Amino acid sequence: VKTLITLLPPRPRSIEAVISAVRPVTLAALKRAAAKHLIERYYHQLTEGCGNEACTNEACGSSPGFQRMDNNAAAIKALELYKNNAKLCDPHPSKKGASSAFPENSAKGAHNFSACSNGKMNHKDLPPTREDFRDLNYLTEEKVYEILSLCSETEDYSPLIRVIGRVFSSAESLVQSFRKAKQHTKEELKSLQAKDEDKDEDEKETASGSSTAMEVEPEASSGDGPSHGENNVQKFGPVEVSVDIDAVRRVYDRLLSNEKIEAAFLNALVYLSPNVECDLTYHNVYAADPNYLNVFIIVMENSNLHSPEYLEIALPQFCKAMSKLPLPALAKLARLWSQYGADQIRRLVETFQQLITYTVISNEFSSDNLVNEDDGVVAATKCLKIVYYANVLGGDLDTDHNEEEDDEPIPESSELTLQELLGEERRNKKGPRVDPLETELGIRASDCRKPLITFEDFINEPLNEVLEMDKDYTFFKVETESKFSFMTCPFILNAVTKNLGLYYDNRIRMYSERRITALYSLVQGQQLNPYLRLKVRRDHIIDDALVRLEMIAMENPADLKKQLYVEFEGEQGVDEGGVSKEFFQLVVEEIFNPDIGMFTYDESTKLFWFNPSSFENEGQFTLIGIVLGLAIYNNCILDVHFPMVVYRKLMGKKGTFRDLADSHPVLYQSLKDLLEYEGNVEEDMMITFQISQTDLFGNPLMYDLKEGGDKIPVTNENRKDFVALYAEYMLNKSVEKQFKAFRRGFHMVTNESPLKYLFRPEEIELLICGSRNLDFQALEESTEYDGGYNKDSRIIKDFWETVHSFGQEQKRLFLQFTTGTDRAPVGGLGKLKMIIAKNGPDSDRLPTSHTCFNVLLLPEYSTIEKLRERLLKAITYAKGFGML
Repeated sequence: VKTLITLLPPRPRSIEAVISAVRPVTLAALKRAAAKHLIERYYHQLTEGCGNEACTNEACGSSPGFQRMDNNAAAIKALELYKNNAKLCDPHPSKKGASSAFPENSAKGAHNFSACSNGKMNHKDLPPTREDFRDLNYLTEEKVYEILSLCSETEDYSPLIRVIGRVFSSAESLVQSFRKAKQHTKEELKSLQAKDEDKDEDEKETASGSSTAMEVEPEASSGDGPSHGENNVQKFGPVEVSVDIDAVRRVYDRLLSNEKIEAAFLNALVYLSPNVECDLTYHNVYAADPNYLNVFIIVMENSNLHSPEYLEIALPQFCKAMSKLPLPALAKLARLWSQYGADQIRRLVETFQQLITYTVISNEFSSDNLVNEDDGVVAATKCLKIVYYANVLGGDLDTDHNEEEDDEPIPESSELTLQELLGEERRNKKGPRVDPLETELGIRASDCRKPLITFEDFINEPLNEVLEMDKDYTFFKVETESKFSFMTCPFILNAVTKNLGLYYDNRIRMYSERRITALYSLVQGQQLNPYLRLKVRRDHIIDDALVRLEMIAMENPADLKKQLYVEFEGEQGVDEGGVSKEFFQLVVEEIFNPDIGMFTYDESTKLFWFNPSSFENEGQFTLIGIVLGLAIYNNCILDVHFPMVVYRKLMGKKGTFRDLADSHPVLYQSLKDLLEYEGNVEEDMMITFQISQTDLFGNPLMYDLKEGGDKIPVTNENRKDFVALYAEYMLNKSVEKQFKAFRRGFHMVTNESPLKYLFRPEEIELLICGSRNLDFQALEESTEYDGGYNKDSRIIKDFWETVHSFGQEQKRLFLQFTTGTDRAPVGGLGKLKMIIAKNGPDSDRLPTSHTCFNVLLLPEYSTIEKLRERLLKAITYAKGFGML
């Protein structure tokens, strides 16, 4: 303690700052609590006094000659008095409420502290001047109300404050508090009824805490209304906990309205958290007593945890303690919270989000002061992960419909042996990592159709703004315990940040493949080929690409992970990204052409679906899968229009009836009407378990959903079965061959990528297709200028006036001309970073562009009319890459 005194800041902000400083790791938990308690008493003696106007203690605020001091000076003086073992006044009986909100530790604790310090500390707890319930070591709802009633009569809440401070600062006491009443047998109930008639026996029961609260079923006690959590109970079973959560909520509702009592909860939490963290870190208390989880259940029911008073010290410390819970305890807590319902989940999310936001805004994080190294933010993020999985568990789950893995594994790279020789064996050979909590719970985020609250509620934008993604990605790959990566908690990151992490992963993998190829050329004398080179003819683009990619997939799939380099035969141009963009666009245009017959097009939804009767071989579907994977891998956007079920299937989920809503809306509505039909289905509709489809030539094809389906009528009883089998056939069985080839091609490129770990299905669509929202105002604000232009130049003002006047189709053509794609990247057009450079004085030349770098070369046209005419002509006739 003497050493710590010299290290204290010259002007601590408050007594809490001093107390937080006196936290030597080597001292036992009991010694630390007793020391803090005494320092606090000295502080209140200096600031409030003992209440005796004739006090002779010079270090007491009630002494006649005492010089008043501010809180900072009092905090320093309190620590000096503690160091010198100064006299501590007895509270005067006339001073009501003089006792602080900090907990009075038991006499036993004080004696233990004295013993530990070899007699240097001889302070003793003062004898109580009023009934303060010192023998009460745990709380029940009835006991809280009893003490509250006594305090209300005397208008002195000190006894209740002391009890709350003592119980809520001790993990052992909190574990025993607010226990559910045990379920009694009939004989025990009769005995209890007889005892109820005897008042003396009833008083004994109250004192022993046996009549805690009415018996509540586990699922009811932790809920706040009907929710999807009931489905969770049915699927995974109720979560058995010994604490009566409803009783805890009622107690908090009664007590938190009193400011003095609320301070007791706050201060007790400051004492409690370091001891709990120590217990979990070094003593493995949860394994010895699973009821230790009650501490976290009870504390997290405090609806004021997100208030400013808790954010500075109490809540960060408690989050650090919670993050030390073992994996089974985290899973149990997630299952329990999943039964709470949307309102309670939102409250928990807001609590942790408030702490993260407050800490991020209050500090200046940079590359030298990483947010990853802030213990409070890291701990709160880990706690938020528990709520995230509770939100998933409590939502609308579909854990049954999972796609089977490919029968044939994707072949390993032939370079693996060389990498092993170089000591660079591949990480994650079996694919990306899986979150341990996800494994423990036996669910995935993609299993959730609709969470209790939206996934967007878990994203923290201030954190995303200060996160140094290059450093975070490094921590993610190294996987050390000393460095935390927010990529391990992707739910808190927005799509832009996650896309940047994926970009780093892809680029590093490209450089790795390039380096390995260079080493191969040195060791084995092979031809140096550091890129994935595709030389294609513009009028045979599918055939050329298919042959080349099939050869690569068979010979060495690792080459697909090299940087793509496209060359159009007979055309001059160096591919720095722009030629690849055009290649992707042309492949997509041709392969999705309905005349080819690989995909069917729905005019009403503007979406494509796999053609079950396509004549194309599986290689064509593998090609489009590879193209989608390469587009993500090379950070290109494609103009593809798939229903969401395709991305769900890529993430390992089968299509179900609900997926028909966007892929086959007419069929979905018909089947929905069938399910809701109130008449006699068999007699009125006369349908069987045999369905018909038409092939490319309009010929009907019959299919039995069940064996002998043409003889099985659909009735009111089996119509749900009929609908499920119909959806299974349309979305899975009928296109099984085509989709497996498609998925296999996609996984050839992305099998070692963290794509599946970081992104949900709807975010995968955003990665591939980009944003359909074209905000040209954001593009204008982010555009830079070169060659003599600036935002105030006349030509630039005319240019933006012209572009803003374009229709939607013309804007898409302009984007295509300037960037190589007509979609906005992840995060919108504001993330595009376009450059407009001066390309000479007024002339009849057309504007030109470098799509690789998003650069528009614009002559300084003399009039806005000429600018508009030249620009429209350029963007309308922009295809091809040739020179005259």
